[in-house]
Amino acid sequence: MQQSSFSSSSRWLSALLGLAALAASGTALAARDVVLAIGYQPETLDPYNTNSTITTAVTKSFYEGLFQFDKDLKIRNVLAESHDMSKDGLVYTFRLRSGVKFHDGTDFDAHAVKVTLDRVLNRENKLLRHNQFNRMARVEVLNADTVRITLKEPFGPFINSLAHASAAMISPAALKKWGNKDIAFHPVGTGPFEFVEWKQTDAVKAKKFDGYWKKGYPKIDTLAWKPVPENNTRAAMLQTGEADFAFPIPYEQAQLLKASNKLEVVASPSIMMRFLAFNMLHKPYDNPKVREAIGYAINKEALAKVAFGGYAFPAQGVLPQGVQFAEKMAPIPYDVKKARELLKEGGYPDGFESVLWSSSNNTSSQKVLQFVQQQLAQVGIRLQVQALEVGQRAEMVDAWPDPKTAKVRMYYSGWSSSTGEADWGLRPLFASESWAPKLNNMSFYKSEVVDQALAKALTTVDAKEKAALYKIAQDEIRKDLPRVPLLTDQNLSAHSKRLSGVHVMPDANINIDAIAVAH
Repeated sequence: MQQSSFSSSSRWLSALLGLAALAASGTALAARDVVLAIGYQPETLDPYNTNSTITTAVTKSFYEGLFQFDKDLKIRNVLAESHDMSKDGLVYTFRLRSGVKFHDGTDFDAHAVKVTLDRVLNRENKLLRHNQFNRMARVEVLNADTVRITLKEPFGPFINSLAHASAAMISPAALKKWGNKDIAFHPVGTGPFEFVEWKQTDAVKAKKFDGYWKKGYPKIDTLAWKPVPENNTRAAMLQTGEADFAFPIPYEQAQLLKASNKLEVVASPSIMMRFLAFNMLHKPYDNPKVREAIGYAINKEALAKVAFGGYAFPAQGVLPQGVQFAEKMAPIPYDVKKARELLKEGGYPDGFESVLWSSSNNTSSQKVLQFVQQQLAQVGIRLQVQALEVGQRAEMVDAWPDPKTAKVRMYYSGWSSSTGEADWGLRPLFASESWAPKLNNMSFYKSEVVDQALAKALTTVDAKEKAALYKIAQDEIRKDLPRVPLLTDQNLSAHSKRLSGVHVMPDANINIDAIAVAH
């Protein structure tokens, strides 16, 4: 599918030709042109219709929200200059930044906020992020610079939700021009870069937005997000100068890249949790003994070394440390004997045959699939494994319409609570209201205890009460094991020393607010 909205400028064409020549010769990139090599392919450029962290990293080039998380997950004002909350926690009034323009020259104002948020609230638009914002009852324009949002009920993490990269402000004129679906290929926001082109499987290309409201930014001319699924290729692009930044980098090559005097390798804290999820609507995964047995049958310490080069550690609970209200729990120990006993108690003394899918097809995911396949074979569980491409994942897991006929059985994936709070680390994965395709509960897990605790936690602003409720939920999830927590990995990236201002955030998003290159 051809996907472009603006004709490429002569500046971009010139830069691209220069980049091609430099890449061919193995020398450094042109002075103010940057290529970021990423491990996954974006499936859309609509921030409201993705659950992929790397996709929202790309869309942040074009879009901004009322608020934003900085590189340490602290909330800061962006298009909202300030806000007030009513005493009952239901009404929020936002004063907006004036003088801001969208890439198409139209004004950012309260009307744009209303149009953008009304779109995601409309169920008929079938946007994946609907449930993140559906506690809003109405959005009202008070004047050009003031908007009021009324909630259906108090919602503690509301500002966190508005700071999420998905809560981007879209040009109403662009939405009118392209419509609800095609806006995915024609992003028009207020961000530092404007869209040039995107040919699927190739780079998403952008150029500096000369009308950006933050004076002096961006500090580069062109930007390309290039999907490179193969780990070694990403690393090679850094070494040859074809890319300035790569994430994730292959863990086994970290020491080699560190030895280069032109590169810097950065290992940063992560709130990314790696799971094995089970479809509990189908045998044998409806059996808690089977799910527990699988938890014992996998050596997480060895998995961290094999698939992540030691840049990971066994999961310390249902949520990773660093997420607000995360309960620290001892990792599930590696015990093959215990796993066999549990399988026998569950009625599967000889094991069984099944299928294991991965949510992505990068090298690390393939290593995890192979490792888990070998580990579970020791207890008689014989697996066919498949790493899904982006389109396959969307069709076969994310958007499968009927849970009863879902073909997913065992599923390896990762999740980060990108609002920084326990709600978004638990509700999308474990609440019964979040069964896929609505959100990401592809285990089709249902627990009244968990549902009630999560619902109550959403409506309280008392931190102690909230912590107690999230503890109840996490304890119950750990007991039921709809997903076996495997690892929390570090974010490992590398960049050329000429590049600055690019940071991998704890949720594995990428912050490019201050991106610059040395002259």
